[in-house]
Amino acid sequence: MEESWSLLPAAGLCHFAALALVLLVLLEALAQVDSKKMVRTQCGVRPRACYSICFLPLPALPASHYLQSLQKQHQVCGDRQLEAGSTKWPSEKTTAWARYPHRMNSLQKQDLRRPKIHGAVRLSPYQPPTLASLQRLLWVRRAAMLSHIDEVWPNLFLGDAYAARDKNKLTQLGITHVVNVAAGKFQVDTGAKFYRGMPLEYYGIEADDNPFFDLSVYFLPVARYIRTALSVPKGRVLVHCAMGVSRSATVVLAFLMICENMTLVEAIQTVQAHRDICPNSGFLQQLQVLDNRLGRETGRL
Repeated sequence: MEESWSLLPAAGLCHFAALALVLLVLLEALAQVDSKKMVRTQCGVRPRACYSICFLPLPALPASHYLQSLQKQHQVCGDRQLEAGSTKWPSEKTTAWARYPHRMNSLQKQDLRRPKIHGAVRLSPYQPPTLASLQRLLWVRRAAMLSHIDEVWPNLFLGDAYAARDKNKLTQLGITHVVNVAAGKFQVDTGAKFYRGMPLEYYGIEADDNPFFDLSVYFLPVARYIRTALSVPKGRVLVHCAMGVSRSATVVLAFLMICENMTLVEAIQTVQAHRDICPNSGFLQQLQVLDNRLGRETGRL
């Protein structure tokens, strides 16, 4: 009986030692799990096979030993990452992408949605037309038949010799000024005598419908005369030659370019919308020179 009582404390001590050993093993496992969380947080990646939990009986060791073990395991994990090809620890930017992929994708999409700023679009400068392009433009006829007189600009009429001699038609239209670009004894010989007794003024130019005739010397004087005549109350102007397509059309185009700030192409299109015109090649070249000069003065070229 005394022997059984003497063995009881020894059995209790064995039980206590076994429980203590199990407790130490559990503490070791918990410490390893915590160290895994620490490494995962710092590295931003899940370490592979850095730690393993072995439920083997371990001898009782002081707490400082466990701390040194944790530090060594942390270093081993870092060494394995370096061996895998990483030359340094992940940067903060990489860690942020790993932690918050949805947030970074959203920011990237917002950046793509930002409006792109482009430079101001520059308008191409005015290109003076070539003689060939002007002739092609004049070949585009609009009217089926050529009439004797047409209003090509408000209160400005373009006509032929027949219209210039039709006094009744001139009175009916209320013409107050006549510009004859084919004046002369052997051309449309009207003059101030012809219109005597009529309330209109006469301006005559003895011009030939010849490509070598310099009609440009009359561009500015005629343009000023037409502008002054149109500024008179109820002023209405007839500009004519023999056919009303070359000489008279040329000075009307010059008037629109000088006084109405039109380009040569715009002037041709304006007149041609109401009457067929066909200045000869020499007159077209003189209008080209005027177009270039006006372009430089206005800054169009």
